[in-house]
Amino acid sequence: MAKNCFLLSFLFFMTAASAQVKIGLMGGPQSASINEKNSLPGWDTASGPYYSSKSGFHIGIVSEIPVGTTGRFFFEPAVLYTQKGRNYLKSYQYSSLDTFNSYYSNRQLAIQYIDIPLNFAVKLPLNRKKTSSFLLAAGPYLSLFYSGKSTVNENDQFSSSTQSSNKVTNSTETLEVGKKENGYSTFGYGVNGRAGFEFGNVTLSGFLSQGLDNLYTAAYTGTFHHRVIGASLGIWLGQTKEAIVIRDRDKDGIPDDQDACPLQAGASITKGCPDKDGDGIADKADKCPDIAGTVKYSGCPVPDTDQDGINDEADKCPTVAGLPKYNGCPIPDTDHDGINDEEDSCPTVAGLLKYKGCPVPDKDHDGISDEADKCPDQPGTADNAGCPVIKEEIRKQVNFAARNIFFASNSAELLPTSFASLNAVVTILTDNPRLTLEVAGYTDNTGSEAINLSVSDKRARAVKDYLVSKDISPDRIVTKGYGRANPVAGNDTTEGRKKNRRVELKLK
Repeated sequence: MAKNCFLLSFLFFMTAASAQVKIGLMGGPQSASINEKNSLPGWDTASGPYYSSKSGFHIGIVSEIPVGTTGRFFFEPAVLYTQKGRNYLKSYQYSSLDTFNSYYSNRQLAIQYIDIPLNFAVKLPLNRKKTSSFLLAAGPYLSLFYSGKSTVNENDQFSSSTQSSNKVTNSTETLEVGKKENGYSTFGYGVNGRAGFEFGNVTLSGFLSQGLDNLYTAAYTGTFHHRVIGASLGIWLGQTKEAIVIRDRDKDGIPDDQDACPLQAGASITKGCPDKDGDGIADKADKCPDIAGTVKYSGCPVPDTDQDGINDEADKCPTVAGLPKYNGCPIPDTDHDGINDEEDSCPTVAGLLKYKGCPVPDKDHDGISDEADKCPDQPGTADNAGCPVIKEEIRKQVNFAARNIFFASNSAELLPTSFASLNAVVTILTDNPRLTLEVAGYTDNTGSEAINLSVSDKRARAVKDYLVSKDISPDRIVTKGYGRANPVAGNDTTEGRKKNRRVELKLK
């Protein structure tokens, strides 16, 4: 707290030392997040996706100190109370033949800081009187920990035919500070930038700030940096405007010092001079004062040399009569393919009559024309006849996952050891929405053929049901049970029968 008071006192002492300094209030909404990087195995898929930004606000005092004599550059220190942190939300439900599992976790990290941005700003005037301007500002900022808390709400419910449990956690903890495990830094720093507009005493701007220090000491190796984006409304205090006396003898609303005809009422477009035909050209400079014209032709209308009803300014063929539809030119054949533009569906690209003047189409934009493309609706490669090729890396990942999906003997119940592999398949299908999946179920030779066919079909369906429960469209998954057919190992050993109780996953 002593450090806080020292920094705040220094800021206000510096502010009060100059008679030209302005002081204002500033605040607004913001969205804060924490950019975390660590080496924890699986964190990027198991935890990272469930973190989100946290809404908050900032409010405080800002000052403005001129730099130089141009009136465009300023030093703008500020003291702001600001809310940062992040949210974590994860939930899922899973059910099988006799098992139900529901999990919900909501964790909120709320941290309050006193931020001290030290920005240098430039203002670009938007009008002659400099009452409004475009603002750009950037610089470093210092951050002082004020307070913080962590809130956890969790519910883990499990039930089956043999057991059930329900674990509920609701807790709120005050954050620890200091250079220790699970401690938050009391002092931080970073950079920020701001852009917006200033209208008189009011400033509207948006900003982005990025922390450069490691704000948290975790129990594992990792880095944590604040990032904030938001908007601010600023109001400068104590600003007054002097009364301006405007003289306008002809009462046309244009001050005499800007009026080219101060004794004759006129419009602003003609600098206060009369304009009978309303063409924006003062009568004293208009060669056709009773007919509206253009400046280029000294107040007279634009000529029409070829007399086709289209003036030369708009006529792309001013010496040849044409049609308004073609800007004064005859019906064109822009691409010179022998099909005029009225019948040509691709008038700027030479094509064939067969395709209404367009080139042979390539609907999937893979560089292979539809006439030679066996998969015209999907981008592919030339060596695969225009059809897409599934990456070998993805096939290997799916095959590896298939080898790690296990079932209980004579049952379609997925063993828990299968879930990690199935989740990997969910990620692949989510990241590649064009892929479909065939799930083939197999059994060992234990039991009758009819029972094995039923069990293998149920196993394939169990895999599909799991994937569908993870938001994979059922239309993308086909299942088939093959019973004890196509064994991959001998059924005369326990290990061989275990390998034959399997599913195979085939991407398309």
